Amino acid sequence: MSTFKPGQLKGLLGAVAGVALLVTSGTASAQIAGTSHNLGTGGPGPNTFSGTGEVCVFCHTPHGADNSAAVPLWNRDIGTPPAYTTYDSLGTTSLDGNVENVGSVSLACLSCHDGTQAMDTLLNDPGSGDVVASFTGGSWTGNDRPQGIADIGTDLTNDHPVGIQYGGGGQDATTPAGTFTDADFVATQNDAINGTTVWWVDTAAGTGGTREKTDMALYTRVGTQVGADAGGEPFVECASCHDPHTTNTTFLRIENTGSAVCLACHVK
Repeated sequence: MSTFKPGQLKGLLGAVAGVALLVTSGTASAQIAGTSHNLGTGGPGPNTFSGTGEVCVFCHTPHGADNSAAVPLWNRDIGTPPAYTTYDSLGTTSLDGNVENVGSVSLACLSCHDGTQAMDTLLNDPGSGDVVASFTGGSWTGNDRPQGIADIGTDLTNDHPVGIQYGGGGQDATTPAGTFTDADFVATQNDAINGTTVWWVDTAAGTGGTREKTDMALYTRVGTQVGADAGGEPFVECASCHDPHTTNTTFLRIENTGSAVCLACHVK
């Protein structure tokens, strides 16, 4: 995995003028432009790069993406992930779901937020057009790592568990109402999209019955632990609660007024 390279962007191919992703690129770009996820010129956060006004390029690229990432056209090197210490190592008796190795979309988030490689280290530089290019048309301002609580590091014991079975496990696509080891969780919804089972938990912010950006997203993984469903089941990942394209506080899928994010899943 790349080490810190302040002020330097590493690349493979050309510019990102607009990336067709899971959401309409123009709308997503407009939202991100006013948040700390805009690392280009004019971005409002403490870390910016003066060499490009592009917004999407710091996460996505139309060519030369890391195809090991479980997210669209990822423009950062996931490579061999570092060793993470996860929440289950604390041995708390309230944790009844199995925890898998950090993976799925959480690896994409952590490719920046674990601080093991510089924030301006990309696979595909903006405007390079070369197979191998070193983009030197600007300078990096600020630190190489995310700031404050966004700098998660590799010790995840003080963060909400990721890579954990939702509701303690025990659910598969044949039980859409939810059959869980732990009954203190809200029932999930699921649907088949392009032959893949997708999972979510409806929130009051949406209309219900269909997956929306304001729902808590769950991610299908095939667990390796004893009792895991061989056909895949819903897991909680970083992007279950966070949507990098929103303008909500700390990029939460919905605002946490009245603990709405917590209570969307937890029955308390």
